[in-house]
Amino acid sequence: MKRIAIAAVFALLCTLVSAQDTLQKKTYPATFTSSPPEIDGSIEDAAWQSGSWGGDFIQYEPHNGAPSSQQTDFKIIFDENNIYVAIRAYDTSVDSIVRRISRRDNGDGDFVGISFDSYFDRQTGFTFITNAAGVKNDFIWARDGQVEDDTWDPIWFTSTKLYEWGWAAEMKIPLTQLRFRLSDGGTWGVEVFRRLFRSQQLSVWQHIDRNSSGMIHNFGELTGLTGIQPRKQADITPFVVGSLETFEREEGNPFATGTAWKYNAGLDAKFGITNNMTLDLTVNPDFGQVEADPSVVNLTAYETFFEEKRPFFIEGNNITSFQTGIGDGDIGYDNLFYSRRIGRSPHIWVETDDNEFVRAPRNTPIISAAKLTGKTPDGLSVGIVEAVTAEGKAEIDFNGERSWQTVEPLTNYFVSRVMKDYNGGKTVIGGGFTNTHRFLDGTGINSLVKNANTAGLDFSHYFGDDRKWYLSAAMAGSNLTGSTEAVEELQTSPVHFYQRPDADYVEVDPTRTSLNGYGGTVQGGKVGGHWKFTAFGYFKSPGFDLNDLGYLQNADAILTGLWSAYEFDKPFSIFRRIRPNANFWTGWDFGGTHLFTGGNMSVYSDFKNLWWTSIGANFEGNSLSNTLLRGGPSMLYPSNLNWFINIGSNQSKMIYFSFWLNGGTGDNEASRRSAAGFNLTAKPGQSFSITLSPSYSIRMNSLQYLKHIDEGDRYLLSQIDQQIVSMSLRLNYNITPELSIQYWGQPFLAAMDYSRFKVVTDPRADNLEDRYHLLTDSELEYDAADNVYNVDDNNDGTTDYSFDNPDNNFDQFLSNLVARWEFRPGSTVYLVWSQTRSYNDNTGSFSLDQNLNNLYTENEPYNVFLVKFTYRFGLR
Repeated sequence: MKRIAIAAVFALLCTLVSAQDTLQKKTYPATFTSSPPEIDGSIEDAAWQSGSWGGDFIQYEPHNGAPSSQQTDFKIIFDENNIYVAIRAYDTSVDSIVRRISRRDNGDGDFVGISFDSYFDRQTGFTFITNAAGVKNDFIWARDGQVEDDTWDPIWFTSTKLYEWGWAAEMKIPLTQLRFRLSDGGTWGVEVFRRLFRSQQLSVWQHIDRNSSGMIHNFGELTGLTGIQPRKQADITPFVVGSLETFEREEGNPFATGTAWKYNAGLDAKFGITNNMTLDLTVNPDFGQVEADPSVVNLTAYETFFEEKRPFFIEGNNITSFQTGIGDGDIGYDNLFYSRRIGRSPHIWVETDDNEFVRAPRNTPIISAAKLTGKTPDGLSVGIVEAVTAEGKAEIDFNGERSWQTVEPLTNYFVSRVMKDYNGGKTVIGGGFTNTHRFLDGTGINSLVKNANTAGLDFSHYFGDDRKWYLSAAMAGSNLTGSTEAVEELQTSPVHFYQRPDADYVEVDPTRTSLNGYGGTVQGGKVGGHWKFTAFGYFKSPGFDLNDLGYLQNADAILTGLWSAYEFDKPFSIFRRIRPNANFWTGWDFGGTHLFTGGNMSVYSDFKNLWWTSIGANFEGNSLSNTLLRGGPSMLYPSNLNWFINIGSNQSKMIYFSFWLNGGTGDNEASRRSAAGFNLTAKPGQSFSITLSPSYSIRMNSLQYLKHIDEGDRYLLSQIDQQIVSMSLRLNYNITPELSIQYWGQPFLAAMDYSRFKVVTDPRADNLEDRYHLLTDSELEYDAADNVYNVDDNNDGTTDYSFDNPDNNFDQFLSNLVARWEFRPGSTVYLVWSQTRSYNDNTGSFSLDQNLNNLYTENEPYNVFLVKFTYRFGLR
């Protein structure tokens, strides 16, 4: 993810609060030039002799409102095609300036930057940053700084230079890369900022109180741009890819020959439709350079949420996002648009007989995709995505005869999102719509929905000139249609569980050909001042479903809660800042049954030595789970207490670390867990960094779902003892900001040992031990030859039912080595080596030596060696 410290620091501006939003606005007059400067870091060019220098920076962090400890000046000039910025960063200790080379958007050390509210809508900031080594970072702030799009990669130029008095930076920003509104006054919003890395001091030209409710509306004003004209962008970037895959050879399998050569080509394009609207296109995209998802063990009924990493889909995703959830975590992911659906792994798994071999696509090929994003002069934001994925077919070999089976149909995806600002962005009204259409005719697939629509409306309003108080709401609906088989599968899926026998308000209807639902949120509170809070409500009807193009873990829920925090932001004693906060939540299902109540308290502290800590705990009382038995009756779950401690050291040092420790216990010894890990980063020079992140966790859950036995309608649970060891290693060597080598590797070792098997008898009994029957040795027999357990529950000598031994070891090693050279702006060569090693067995026992030995000796790795070449043609 594209992150640097400025993003993290300034993110506080949109969440921390304000008592001084009425500060006087500064104004800076830009100057037209007919002889533009050379961008080499030197500010002695004749072009910089005209115009005035702006200065008098004010601290934002740590001493809110105090004068900056070091002087900073800037100058802005422009011509018909570009805006030029010069910044002088004076320093009384030049030897202490931190100049670190890194990849773009991962800048480190001292930096300066500028953000333009070129729409002058007091909502949007186009931000350009360079550190003292000339490393670029750029992103877009939206919604008054509440949302950051750190995937934006405009074409611009910068250079820096050391002086005896400090350092200087020059920037050249083409007008083709900016979106702006034409106005008679030639006025934009602007903010200039600087970070002094060694003291973590952040200072700004236009003072913005750290307790402000927003950021962009507090910018100063840039004048003198009268007559400036937009320049539309037009870029085409074709690419070619060649790769060699090596993997384990399987005798007799014509598809497992041990090697495979692959070639691919396509193009990306970006066109300025107007000065405010940009069209992005991709044809036959390839994302071979993208880092793999980390390894996980998921023992729930729900899919794991993975972040989007593909550049085409993450750029501008703040515009197309329509969140129906609240906050972060599981329910925070709920959204009408989850771009990982496009190009996903195929839905259909091919079942084979003896002497049959299959070659199936790992991911569904994307034929093409288009994205239109922008904002009109009157404040209408638009985001549209259209994508088509190819029909995915598995090739099957049976004794030399070939056949094909469709595993994913040809599919069209459509996303639209609009938002309209009113009253300087204090009020925003928006809407969203998505459609997924699968062309199922002739595919033989009846288990997938043919057509899925979702639509929503949202609203937010900030009260008063200081925008301290707010109210927001969102409402969305879903409509899915398909065959009776597909809709029945939907009803019984983990999202809905209509088959629950004690849910009298839903039932499975095998004749249905559609499923409809709705959901929404209401939030309100105070985001200005030292004290802030939010009260919220969230509801999802039983039929609500977003998972064809969005993300939703489960429906059928009503959740309400309250969050509150107080910010002590004035340094005192050993502290720079302290923020205690508390949460409360409670929930029901749509049948009116109360399910859970819980709360949490935590404290975050920043210290004057630039260390930090976070400590907290949460408690949830006895709860009623509608999902524990995965379609079975609701079951009482014991209360639990969880806690966490995090500690981090000064990140401005050459070596720094963070350590985390967390754990929890359930009532009646129903569960317990503990986990620990740390992140250690060393930066021994300007160009090299290494980060080591090991972790270890152990978990015991006595109520782990195992299986439903149709005979006798039995639900089986067991105790699981789980151990996981993982370690992430990340190396970065940046020869220049344009030439870098990155490595990421992660061994992941997991063991799951199942024991104390149980049959649920009375899931709502008051006492935990009365909710199930523990299978005794006389009832349970393990058949080692077939690796199954046989159960004779009435001791009559006859097996009543059986289940497979669930013990499991899962070991995996993932690694990615990428050499990247941006040999000209927008044109890049990638050399990539990625490797995957996997091992599974059913021992369930953990031994570090044995697990590592199995991982690295039992199976051949899957390697991909890839070369990708892209070349940007700027047509304007």
